[in-house]
Amino acid sequence: MNKIGIMQGRLTPSQGRGIQFFPFGPGEWQEEFVKAKKLGLYDIDFDFDLECYEENPLWTKKGRKEIKEIIKKTGVKVEHITADFFMRRPFFRVDKKTQKKNEDIFIKLMKYADEIGIHNIEMPILDNSSIKTKDEQKTFVESMLHCLAKAPKNMTISLEGDLSPDSFLKLLKEINNSAVKIVYDIGNRVGLGYSPENEILLLYKHITHIHIKDKKFQGTTVPLGTGSANFDKIFSTLASINFKGNFILQVARGEDGNEEKKISKDIKFVNNYIEKYLKK
Repeated sequence: MNKIGIMQGRLTPSQGRGIQFFPFGPGEWQEEFVKAKKLGLYDIDFDFDLECYEENPLWTKKGRKEIKEIIKKTGVKVEHITADFFMRRPFFRVDKKTQKKNEDIFIKLMKYADEIGIHNIEMPILDNSSIKTKDEQKTFVESMLHCLAKAPKNMTISLEGDLSPDSFLKLLKEINNSAVKIVYDIGNRVGLGYSPENEILLLYKHITHIHIKDKKFQGTTVPLGTGSANFDKIFSTLASINFKGNFILQVARGEDGNEEKKISKDIKFVNNYIEKYLKK
């Protein structure tokens, strides 16, 4: 029932690394599990990015063993991997050699995820990996089908994009694989001017989980409740479809060093809406 998790890095001081990053500092990613347990969070959404990807614990046998051990020790799960690697270097707008290398890396990532017990990978098709043309979409679909043919059993791919809802449905129809779903990011969608309550009603059969974020229209990420998202309408709509999925905090950052205090407030914010609409 509607558990709350958090995007990796949100419990670690940014120190100039941006809003979203893998915490490579000594002991940083491990300490996030301890902090998440303390805050009562259900899971941590792992970040797999292009920079230093071979040093990511997901990529090494020793690292994967450590991830499994810390999951067992803290009880904090890892149910999703955000594959930001493919936002920095998409399957399209690259040469065939790079496209093939991307496919090989994605197939390995799915295999390594499965070893840990992770069965969902979020694939961004926005910002630098936004699909702009029919040819780009064709190339993306070809790569997805190639990779899915070698995917472990029960693996799902959740797309996060800036497409219109109709274009999203057309893309899913073109891929035509039940393993491909949608992760719905509230902040990104309101920032683009879409109506989450309308989109959720249209797309809900394909939505695996939801990113909790707030943005102003055509703006950047802002603290929850201060942007364009109408959380009452959104959660009321989720209640109307009997939404059982989880929520991942991908929220605005606060002051370095105050991560736990900031996230504690965000958890309360979301829990208030869960209690009001989804536990009736």
